[in-house]
Amino acid sequence: MTTCVCHTAWVPLLTVSPSWLSPGASVTLSCRVKTLSSSWVFYWYRAVPDLPNKNYTYELLPDGISGTVEDSYILHGQTDTAGFACRAKGGNPEDLTGYSEPKFVWSEGSHPEASLTVSPRGEKLFYLQDVQLKCQGSSAAWRVRKFETIGYSTYLSDCSSWGTMTGSSCRFLSLWPQNAVFWCESGSGEFSSAVNLTLHNEDLLLVSPVHPVTEGASVTLSCRRRGETKLSDVIFYHHDKLIQNGSRGELKISAVSQSDEGFYKCEHSGEVSPQSWMAVKAASRPESSSFPLLLVVGTVSGIVFILLLLLLLLSRFRNSRGSDCLGPSEGSGNDPREFQHITYALVDLKHGEKKGEPGEPVGGAVYSAVKTGAPGTASRTVQ
Repeated sequence: MTTCVCHTAWVPLLTVSPSWLSPGASVTLSCRVKTLSSSWVFYWYRAVPDLPNKNYTYELLPDGISGTVEDSYILHGQTDTAGFACRAKGGNPEDLTGYSEPKFVWSEGSHPEASLTVSPRGEKLFYLQDVQLKCQGSSAAWRVRKFETIGYSTYLSDCSSWGTMTGSSCRFLSLWPQNAVFWCESGSGEFSSAVNLTLHNEDLLLVSPVHPVTEGASVTLSCRRRGETKLSDVIFYHHDKLIQNGSRGELKISAVSQSDEGFYKCEHSGEVSPQSWMAVKAASRPESSSFPLLLVVGTVSGIVFILLLLLLLLSRFRNSRGSDCLGPSEGSGNDPREFQHITYALVDLKHGEKKGEPGEPVGGAVYSAVKTGAPGTASRTVQ
């Protein structure tokens, strides 16, 4: 029997690539163990939020029960924000490491069970600004997480470490210029979409959506100056190209298209804001919209099939009728044996005579001489 000794001090290092999800892209998980052993088997887990214990529980990925000898694992079809971890087993005797620190992939797309809203609106925040992050969804319990990089170190923390969590809302004061990723986790184990918020010392900022805008939707970009609620005479740029210069303080796009995606910035009183990226995603097509098309295609296909079947039956019927009218030499071979069971008759029409009175025909009577016999045999006459 093999004995497994757990060495929680041996914590593998997990990396994920890419960190931000894009449509159709795969995610690669890589696990490294800093020991001399080279015969490791790796196990891959999904991190599930455990709010009461302020931690995560770990569930094996569906096809990861037996582990992999490769130290990397590729995920296909991942579309939502999620956390992952890994473990390794190996050595002599076999040793099982502890769980790696969880690593995350983030999605800006909406999630039906969990969402995050930012107030004031925008992905860029003023220094020393009061910010509110609100979680929404079907769960009654929530926590807000922040991931940030400072120097060469990364930090994962809860709202309680840098703000105040009240119900489903987290309020905090932006204290220094930084770039961090925020998202919500629910008591039922769901992750919301993530937002990347950046703090600035500038006095002028562009207000743009923090999540991708759906094609066909309307969107409004505005310019905000610290301490002022509304501005006028604002100039807007898209990829450094002037697109609006007037008395209005907002840029309204009534129906967003893919060509509207890109970097935007605003200018007011000679001061230019940092640029912000606005993402555009394709509109989802309702599943029910395909039903009428499928119904029409199915109906037309059925009608065409019935017509072809009728034409085939009619053609066979005509061929069978035509073969019934063919003579012995038509539609058959020249083998005399084919006609051995056919009776041939030679009919000669002539006037008959009454009995006892030769030479006088009976009125209305017709007489025939019938000769019978198979082909190539003598025939006999029947009166």
